Amino acid sequence: MADIKVPELGESITEATISKWLVTEGSTVSQGDLLLELETDKVNLEISAEQDGVLSEIRKQEGDNVSVGEIVGVIGASSGAPASAAPAAAPEAPKAAEAPAASPAAEAPAKAPAASAAASDSASLAASPAARKLARERGIDLSQVKSQDPIGRVYQDDVKSHGTQAAQPASAPAAAKSGGAGQAAQQAVPGKPVERKRMSRRRQTIANRLVEAQHTAAMLTTFNEVDMTAILDVRKRRKQAFLDKHDVGLGFMSFFTKAVVGALKKFPHLNAEIDGDDIVVKQFYDIGIAVSAKEGLVVPVVREADRLSFADIEKQIGDLAGKARANTLALSDLQGGTFTITNGGVFGSLLSTPILNAPQVGILGMHKIQIRPVAIDAERMENRPMMYIALSYDHRIVDGSEAVRFLVTVKELLEDPESLLLEG
Repeated sequence: MADIKVPELGESITEATISKWLVTEGSTVSQGDLLLELETDKVNLEISAEQDGVLSEIRKQEGDNVSVGEIVGVIGASSGAPASAAPAAAPEAPKAAEAPAASPAAEAPAKAPAASAAASDSASLAASPAARKLARERGIDLSQVKSQDPIGRVYQDDVKSHGTQAAQPASAPAAAKSGGAGQAAQQAVPGKPVERKRMSRRRQTIANRLVEAQHTAAMLTTFNEVDMTAILDVRKRRKQAFLDKHDVGLGFMSFFTKAVVGALKKFPHLNAEIDGDDIVVKQFYDIGIAVSAKEGLVVPVVREADRLSFADIEKQIGDLAGKARANTLALSDLQGGTFTITNGGVFGSLLSTPILNAPQVGILGMHKIQIRPVAIDAERMENRPMMYIALSYDHRIVDGSEAVRFLVTVKELLEDPESLLLEG
């Protein structure tokens, strides 16, 4: 017999959520087989079997929060493990069914709540933790929930199915008693379709960090615009030769990364963070590149960007973006960035105010390239490919003039791409 334990999850991460069991209780497994997937604040991790046997017990269900070292299941010996699991839970189901019948109809109303609570407690012995939690939240008596499990155990999906079968008016008092304005409004309009789904751990973390950044930093945003004519010309002339030589495309991100590094060298407070009463100015340039993934925005880091060539930057960004989409980023890919670049332009954003990626004090927002009429001089107007750029910064250590000059430097470097070679 072997316990399935939550492994060490990485620096500062002590808790995870079971996102998916890949095998069912009673299944035969071999050493190395994947058993379940854990979702942490930053990455997903897979847990594999450490020995051959049968998954005799699942102690934690999908959606449950678990801590490092906690036992989530048990692998037993191959012979007899499934059989021993069934009798252990089976006797509980009849008790749950009998409990309501044990309460006579003529009994005083004051005793009814106690009988109902006893029935729920009895049923909960044959229910998963996630099912018990959901039943409590929805005010559902577990003894009334029909189990689809052969041994009579109630799971989260059984509670969900029971909840959808219940009549709307019956649940209205529970919503009113809970005091939730959203629930009350929902119940007040019966028949309207809604979907309620659990927020993923990563989405919760993203939400918490963004709110925390707004509450703790004195955040301001300054704007400018870049004439992308020169960069587009370089890419048009050099794109194929660059691809043939380096086996990677010449995108915009390498230009912006180089321009940011050049501006950070001139204005080092944008490459710093606050530690108590100290300003920690970093002498290295690990640039975070925001990437949209299935579970939300992640920010993998391009290390020592000041020492990388255009091709190296493009390759690293490509590799990190691929990992993000495949959900295979390691914790080390996400930690320790000094400044962040985010590109809302790929989704069509014309202008935005990006939120700081704490504890960093600066983030550059890129946007959509749009052809606009530009005054070349007092006599001429031309249509040019223009991009708005935005710099959000922490005003606690970055002065407004410093932020504006930083953004102007980025603009000047981008409008003169050859200068980026000299800034490296």
